Formats: sequence, C-alpha cells, structure tokens
Amino acid sequence: MSMMRKCARTVCLIGALALAGAVVKSQSPPDMPSVTVRGQTYTPRLILARNMGSDEDQTTAFPPHKIIGNVYYVGTRTLSSFLITTPAGHILINSTYERNVRTIAKSVERLGFTFSDVRILLGTHAHGDHQEGDALVKELSGAQVLAMREDVPALEAMKPSGKTHPIDHVLRDGEEVSLGGSTLVAHLTPGHTRGCTTWTMKAAEGGKTFNVVFACSYRAPGTVTPDIEAEFTRTFKMLRTLPCDVPLGDHPAQYNMAAKHTRLASGGPNPFIDPANCWAEAEIQEAMFRAQLDMQRKAGQR
Repeated sequence: MSMMRKCARTVCLIGALALAGAVVKSQSPPDMPSVTVRGQTYTPRLILARNMGSDEDQTTAFPPHKIIGNVYYVGTRTLSSFLITTPAGHILINSTYERNVRTIAKSVERLGFTFSDVRILLGTHAHGDHQEGDALVKELSGAQVLAMREDVPALEAMKPSGKTHPIDHVLRDGEEVSLGGSTLVAHLTPGHTRGCTTWTMKAAEGGKTFNVVFACSYRAPGTVTPDIEAEFTRTFKMLRTLPCDVPLGDHPAQYNMAAKHTRLASGGPNPFIDPANCWAEAEIQEAMFRAQLDMQRKAGQR
C-alpha cells in the first residue's frame, strides 16, 4: 500500500513538473513579427540564431581567406573580423569577443601577415560580440582604436576583465581613415546602436576597382522607440545611396559568406563581387522594422 502511494506521489510529481514546463513554455513571448523577403521567411529569433549560431560557432575560426584585393576575412564562423592589409601596416575591423582575439591573431598569421603590424582597429558597433576585444587587440599590437562618437559611452562601459576600453580617436560621420594607400569612410548608420558604423572602401582586383561595404547590423530592438524609429528611417534611406559591389557584414550569414567561400574554391568569378545582393540584408531588416512598428501601433504602444 505504501509503495502504491509512493508511486502515486511520483506520478503526480512528474505530472506537475510537466504541467509547469508547459506553462513556462506557453508564457514565452511569441516569435513575432514574421516577414517574407525574396521568398524567405524571417522572425526575430530566426535572425538572431542565424547571426549568432552556437557558442562553438562564435569562437571557432572560419578558414581565413582573401575576399578581394587587400581585404581578408579573419573572424569566426558567426562573428566577422576583417583585415585590410597595406605596406604601412594593417587595419582590423571588429575584435569580436575578447576570448576570440588570439584566434583572430592566429588567422592573420595563417594568411602570412603579422598581427603586431595591425596599426588601426575599427568597429561596427558597441556590442560585446563585435568590440569587446578592443583592449586586448591594442595590448597585443599597439593599434590605435577609433570609434564613432555616438557609440563612445557604450564602449566605455565595456570592460572585460576590468580593462578600460581604449579609444584613441573619436570619429564623426563621413570621416576618412587612411593607411598605406587604403582609405575607409565611416558612415553613421544608427538604430541597432547609436553609433552603428557602416564602413566603405575601394579595392582593386583584376585591373578593376570595386566598392566594398562593411555593413553594420541593421536589426531593430524588440521595442522601437520614436528615437530609434527616426534613426532607422534615416539609415535605411541613406544606405541605398552608397555605391556597392562587394557586400560584407558583421555577421557572416548577412552576406552568405560560407556559400560564397565554397564557390571561391571552384576557381570561377569572385563570388564576393555581388552587387545584386548589396542591400539584401537591409531589405530583411527594414521589413522587420516596419512590421515591428505596425505590430506596436496595433497593440496601442505607439
């Protein structure tokens, strides 16, 4: 009899835990809105999962490779880091997480370059997965760290292992950064962060010159405030004015890096030259942004 009661209590306990799990699951916020762009459907969680992948994806080096001209990829599977090489030293865009910096340094060395020759460190925006490692990059290379003015407060609050976040020069919209014959232009494209920065430069290959765009993230937060709405409205309008032949992004999935890298080995035309898809990611994020605004208005939040 006592055994039956014990089993009954066990069954009740299992049932209660299952019910509690179902309640928690049912209370999770819906993955909305959903948008379809170029035949593909996206939701906020799908985009985040596509961009970030697993913890292993975020820290495992993707095979370093040449993209075009003097532009190389040295990041991980899901967090981009770009190397621009010049005779006067190199420029690095995005240090990613601090734990990734030595992995990035190894990728630079695998390409035949020297990490201590990095002279300038740039970033796309003040989130840890893109710029947390700035202090360690400076420690290892002595690079000057440049940051968009509007992102300075967020960067200064970023202190991995208690390190002060270095900022050697504060940038303004439209400012040029030059080294060894290569010039990058900083374009303020706010919304994802206040100082989100899209970088552009020209790269030469095969006797031709191509416009390279290192895109910031254009993903809106869960709640779009009037200030963020104004920022994104400006950003999405301005982006289409930028000349572009080679679209890149601070997450590789934003420009289909893995598929293009596979095609690169075939020996055909450079797949990274892809003007038809220059603003494909911006289209996705603008559609999501508009859908979020519409959802907020219907809910009486705007």
